[in-house]
Amino acid sequence: MISSYLTLAVSKGYLLDETLKRLNKMGYEFEESQLKDSRKLFAFDKENRIRLLFIRPWDVSVYVEHGAADLGVVGKDVLLEKEEEVAELVDLKFGHCRLILACPSLQFPYQLFHHIRVATKYPHSCEQFFNKKGIQARILKMYGAIELAPLTGLSDIICDLTASGQTLKENQLEIIDTVFESSARLIANPVSLRLSYKEIQSFSTEIQKYL
Repeated sequence: MISSYLTLAVSKGYLLDETLKRLNKMGYEFEESQLKDSRKLFAFDKENRIRLLFIRPWDVSVYVEHGAADLGVVGKDVLLEKEEEVAELVDLKFGHCRLILACPSLQFPYQLFHHIRVATKYPHSCEQFFNKKGIQARILKMYGAIELAPLTGLSDIICDLTASGQTLKENQLEIIDTVFESSARLIANPVSLRLSYKEIQSFSTEIQKYL
């Protein structure tokens, strides 16, 4: 049975704020109390045309791939890293950042070498990059602030996202190379796209007017 509303998964914070700006321009209005309640996991617009799911950034594409959400707003970095089966509809033109390699400033310029130790939250993307370079790298999957890894000798370099580069400068790190550039994307569940094609296509076309 096709739902009477679309479900859109998005993470709280910057991506949600920017998404709401577009939704408001498209005529979707939400109760402020629902959006400000930190315990709320979802919210409907006032006309029940769309339901927002508040999801952690790395889980958005999971909800969309498995049909728990029709649509999602997620960074291209997540899509490239996880390679889940979703349809990418629109580059939303916000949330710009880069996945980069960086080394301690004292070692810049830096020469990549075989068996280099790389600390990263993006092991798949990092491994693909080094494979294309023909370099055997030791990838260290990490979850916290990875800027500390090369400064303590845990790794030689890092592979991480950066927007302004300020955090790198504060930790005396210099950019060696760019793996890829990223921005927020509107994605869809492939089955939802077939079953609710007119609604999703209309939504996709409308949001592009406010990029």
